[in-house]
Amino acid sequence: MKKRYFKAPKGKSAGSHPYSAEDMKHASWCHQKNIFVAVTPSEGGGLKDWSVEIRMNGKTHLDPNSYSGYDAQTKMYEYYKYYYDKNIS
Repeated sequence: MKKRYFKAPKGKSAGSHPYSAEDMKHASWCHQKNIFVAVTPSEGGGLKDWSVEIRMNGKTHLDPNSYSGYDAQTKMYEYYKYYYDKNIS
């Protein structure tokens, strides 16, 4: 009997983005405080088809701007740093 191989469904990806130890420190601190930032697909499409979503204590906020995949991930780490600095300083 011939083996069948199934291809994984293709999905949308914002690509990869390098992060630093400081980025992970900020993100880890935010996660412990129930602050989560995520890159999500925008409804618009095109080159700038990614949004940044922020969840804090059960409430969701969406950044009104659209970004390219790389820029959206950069913005995500900026948000983590913003909330870290705002609450630590």
